[in-house]
Amino acid sequence: MKPGWITVNVLNRAVAWMTRRGISVRGSRVLAVRGRKSGEWRRTPVNLLTVDGVRYLVAPRGHVQWTHNMRAAGGGQLILGKHTQDFTVTEVADDDKPALLRAYLKRWKAEVGVFFGGVGPDSSDAELRAIAPKHPVFRVTPTGSATPAA
Repeated sequence: MKPGWITVNVLNRAVAWMTRRGISVRGSRVLAVRGRKSGEWRRTPVNLLTVDGVRYLVAPRGHVQWTHNMRAAGGGQLILGKHTQDFTVTEVADDDKPALLRAYLKRWKAEVGVFFGGVGPDSSDAELRAIAPKHPVFRVTPTGSATPAA
């Protein structure tokens, strides 16, 4: 499902603007990942989920450009203000997603719930498992220390 005009031109831009200035909106970061075809850096605002001290990127809109690029690149950068954290990713198997999707929806359902086809944080594991293939989830592993952005 493609985001609407208001999401692209107002909400995403506002969150990205604040995040670039170091203001995290409920875990927001700017994700930078190299394009799989162009090799150029692509940026998009994301919600960084933390569960039991482990960080994850969840794709609420499904298999989109950044998820394809992430698979090809194997990692990227998370940016908050002047701080950049390099990372690698491991894609989470569908059977391991229900608890992560539940945690994501508990935190951001008001923002992204429409993309989950009526499934919410109170849905059963079976319902969450049924939608899991539609929503890529990546485990984020930091590489090195966070550095000021250039």
